[in-house]
Amino acid sequence: MNNQSVKAFMSLIFSLKLPKLILILGLAGSVLTTLVGLTIPLLTRELVDGFSIASISLGFIALIVGVFVIHALIDGFSAYALSYVGQKVVAGLREVIWSKMIRLPVRYFDQQPSGESVSRVINDTGIVKNLVSQHFPQFISGLISILGAVIILFIMDWRMTLMMLIAVPLTVLVMMPLGSRMSKISRNLQDQTASFQGEIQQTVSEIKLMKSSTAEDIEFQKGNKGIRTLLKTGLKESKIFSVIAPFMYMVVMLVIVVIIAYGGIRVEEETMSTGSLVAFLLYLFQIVFPITSFAMFFTELQKAKGATGRIMEILDEEVEEKQQGADLMIEGLPITFDNVDFSYDEDDSIIKNMSFSVASGEMIAFAGPSGGGKTTVFGLIERYYNPTKGQVLIGEESINSLSLRAWRSQLGYVSQESSMMSGTVRENLTYGLTNADHVSEEELWSVARMAYAEQFIQELPKGLNTEVGERGTKLSGGQRQRINIARAFLRNPKLLLLDEATASLDSQSEQVVQKALHRLMEGRTTFVIAHRLATIVHADQIIFIENGEITGKGTHQQLLETHALYRSFAEQQLT
Repeated sequence: MNNQSVKAFMSLIFSLKLPKLILILGLAGSVLTTLVGLTIPLLTRELVDGFSIASISLGFIALIVGVFVIHALIDGFSAYALSYVGQKVVAGLREVIWSKMIRLPVRYFDQQPSGESVSRVINDTGIVKNLVSQHFPQFISGLISILGAVIILFIMDWRMTLMMLIAVPLTVLVMMPLGSRMSKISRNLQDQTASFQGEIQQTVSEIKLMKSSTAEDIEFQKGNKGIRTLLKTGLKESKIFSVIAPFMYMVVMLVIVVIIAYGGIRVEEETMSTGSLVAFLLYLFQIVFPITSFAMFFTELQKAKGATGRIMEILDEEVEEKQQGADLMIEGLPITFDNVDFSYDEDDSIIKNMSFSVASGEMIAFAGPSGGGKTTVFGLIERYYNPTKGQVLIGEESINSLSLRAWRSQLGYVSQESSMMSGTVRENLTYGLTNADHVSEEELWSVARMAYAEQFIQELPKGLNTEVGERGTKLSGGQRQRINIARAFLRNPKLLLLDEATASLDSQSEQVVQKALHRLMEGRTTFVIAHRLATIVHADQIIFIENGEITGKGTHQQLLETHALYRSFAEQQLT
């Protein structure tokens, strides 16, 4: 992550409307806690040097108890305040990333595994939160503790302080390369965790496919491979920790032993009091503990750099601008593909020089071999992708001149996957509507009736308020499809897209769904993708697509007479 990215990220953090007063109070509390902590060894020295039963006064005991109580209270307040700021930071970051992510074009998600995207929202922001709320305040207070303790120690006894500080260069020489190695391993661990999460999420989301394919052993092996990779990297991290911790312990104990030995001699010679030696040791601990935590801070800093780099990559992506453009009503206007080319990359052309026109209210069907580009045409109509050449027109205007919100709000889409969100039947029917809370029961039952879904919804345990399960798994394919059709009725689209809407249904469900679709198509411009020609023989126009090119165009009868491959398809399916 370069300096420019760091600056951009810091600008983002400060733009999140942080509770600045709480942050300042938390940091001030952390500093004050450290300063109060620096007085404790001095009080201990006075207690040890002047110790006798007669000399213990109630006031002195109250002072010591008071210092400890104040220290605990300020420390508790500071910890909560900084944690509060950290939680606000992570919530703000997640809000920004999530807002950005759901506005990214479909092309981004074609290239990015969904599990990794989820990891960016949850795991990477959590790393940033830990740095802001825990490790950074610990670093600041530790730095103050070290500086304060070293200054006091120099004032108390500069000879012993210099002796103690000899250990610092030795520690730095060992810790620097270890810290650098640790940061690389930590970044690898983050990437591998995100990748593993993506694979696990994909397997769980397609659990029925996995079960029906008896692929448990294959998925077990794939999962185990990811687990072993994480184990291997985790063990590398553990190896470095196993060097750092004993080394730091050895250095600390060596310094303590030397200081006690040398201090003992000084006490014996009466050039140092016993209380001063005890205070010296206490200050030594106030130096040692922060230094040991610095290694963790720099490791977390490297992790956070990696996390923020990936966060900034998402935030730098171009989003779909929903509001930019005209709010044109498309009813009554023809749709035209004007010499359209499209490719996902330069070497792979999916759509080539495609031109056709559809009058308002017509039904146009796309047929042809699988992989020919039929679904890509739908992607271009829905503006998931933009043509690399040519344009798609509504009337005389490019569809790109309309705002995305205005365009897509006038489209109805029913796919073969019968897509549903987890939630209730009601929530799925009104999904995406800005006035969802104001849709009446009568409207919902009306569209359910038109989609032949009324009866089965009434038979569900809670009717419209029945939970459908993740991706609608508690409903049959035909039921899910009829709810999708009812949703389309509720949106009252001007342009209808049917992507093999009955392809995955049994014959009984298909008949019911087909009736619902015919009702939905009445009076609307309709685009249909179908492998089964029986569903499109009455289309106003059939476009036959092979390898991204139109090789035939006309009615069913016209194509039977002029297009050999279409005639072959028809003979196989219709005779």
